[in-house]
Amino acid sequence: MNNDIKPIIYQMIPRLWANTNTNRIPNGTIEQNGSGKLNDITPRALEAIKELGATHVWYTGVIEHAHCPDYTAYGITRDNSHVVKGEAGSPYAISDYYDIDPDLAVDVPDRINEFEQLVKRTHDARLKVVIDFVPNHVARRYHSDAAPAGTDDLGANDNHEMFFSPSNNFYYITRQQFAPVDVDLGNGKDAYVEFPAKASGNDCYTAFPGKYDWYETAKLNYGIDPANGSCHFDPIPSTWNKMLDILKYWTTKGVDAFRCDMAHMVPVEFWAWAIPQVKEINPDIKFIAELYDIGIYRRYIYDGKFDYLYDKVNLYDTLRAIECHHHSAATITNCWQSIDGLSRYMLNFLENHDEQRFGSPQYAGDPARVLPSLVVSSMIGTGPMMIYMGQELGEQALDAEGYSGRDGRTTIFDYWSIDTITRWNNNGRWNNSQLHPQEKKLRDIYSKVLSLCNTEPSIAVGDFFDLMYVNYNNPDFNPHRQYAFLRGIKGDTTLLIVANFDDKDVKLKINLPEHAFDCMEIKPGKRKAIELLTGKDSTISISPDEAIEIDVKAKGATILKFNN
Repeated sequence: MNNDIKPIIYQMIPRLWANTNTNRIPNGTIEQNGSGKLNDITPRALEAIKELGATHVWYTGVIEHAHCPDYTAYGITRDNSHVVKGEAGSPYAISDYYDIDPDLAVDVPDRINEFEQLVKRTHDARLKVVIDFVPNHVARRYHSDAAPAGTDDLGANDNHEMFFSPSNNFYYITRQQFAPVDVDLGNGKDAYVEFPAKASGNDCYTAFPGKYDWYETAKLNYGIDPANGSCHFDPIPSTWNKMLDILKYWTTKGVDAFRCDMAHMVPVEFWAWAIPQVKEINPDIKFIAELYDIGIYRRYIYDGKFDYLYDKVNLYDTLRAIECHHHSAATITNCWQSIDGLSRYMLNFLENHDEQRFGSPQYAGDPARVLPSLVVSSMIGTGPMMIYMGQELGEQALDAEGYSGRDGRTTIFDYWSIDTITRWNNNGRWNNSQLHPQEKKLRDIYSKVLSLCNTEPSIAVGDFFDLMYVNYNNPDFNPHRQYAFLRGIKGDTTLLIVANFDDKDVKLKINLPEHAFDCMEIKPGKRKAIELLTGKDSTISISPDEAIEIDVKAKGATILKFNN
């Protein structure tokens, strides 16, 4: 992720994204419902993603994880279905950190090579590769059959008689058998038996997790004793060295970035120790932290050495509240103020595999309402913007796939395909010919907005100036339904960006304060201006004494560009 580009990350789950089987049944097996393959992500498919404005592809769920199919014929240990959620299993219940999930391979014994070829195709398309690093927990059954010779499995040398030991990889609920509440572990030879029980991934230190706990995973031990919170980092814990080796392994495979799952559940001291060592192999590799506490943002950036952080509990939650609960658009100002100085580290999004689809009944109910949220999320800062597969087509997640019900999310647990993407796929052509008119229009909007993020230096690397304070009492501007700001290159060009969250068209007069002219090095006077979403030209007067008149469509946005 170069400093002169704004990363636009396209997240896909290959198992779903590349699956074209439309004859699916809820809770169907891989034989019934099918699975996309890495080989299906062709040069043309990658070109279509790049046309959207993407610079990176996050291949979610490519590392081997617990699932129900039987691959023992290939030397892969079978998972017990009683501790697998859904037929396909969670991509975050890793069963072998060194392997590619066999569901994604055309030729299972060649699965690592198929991934390496995907990395090459992605790079040939001038896109970068992001994969998950899941450091906090593993599948209940973890065993690597693909690790380099001499690599010890997690837990191989643990003392099972100790709840906590710095040299253990897991936490053990000693002398108790794993017995999750309201979870069927089977009977007889097919039963899942774990003794002693390991702590579950969501910091559940009991043999009796509930069905809503992460009971399908086991928590990894990074040297913190949960009984008293004491840290045991000297000597370096066994888990640290094993996880560093895994990061180094995938770095040598050409991966460009790691999205680090639940990074805040792993001590920041580990990241501070591991990330610099990985960057000795590839100085350009990036680390993205999934975390949900503004109070630790600075620590994970400055101490932990992360390049980017999810800004979920800040901007995402605010935009959702504006859309769904009629919160004031002026609350967006609080978002950048609360992270002032950290904008370049913030990864923004409106959707991902954990969140409900923007267009779902549980969120906006209509994907066409997205433009103001999309413009603010993608253009408020220089940090990355992430798009989730099918978001650009208005995917609404209306299916009840099996383990996942009709909850506004696209399943991560089931074998399934996504109708909007299947039609966009169009038998490998990856074009718009089978898309509905509203889907074509929406994809064009996403492509235009996301492409502007890098074709316009003002957005990619420019400065930000909030205009809300000078327009709060403006009778020709509603700060509760509109949000206005500047992005610009000092002394060069400026963009006036206005997002209209209202359900009606508005005629606005936007005030620019004297301070903005000083900060952005803007000279007052008449200017030629172009509206970047429509291409419409106009002449405007730029002055701290005269408001700029603009029209903004309902649930729309205006991006007015002028020279300083």
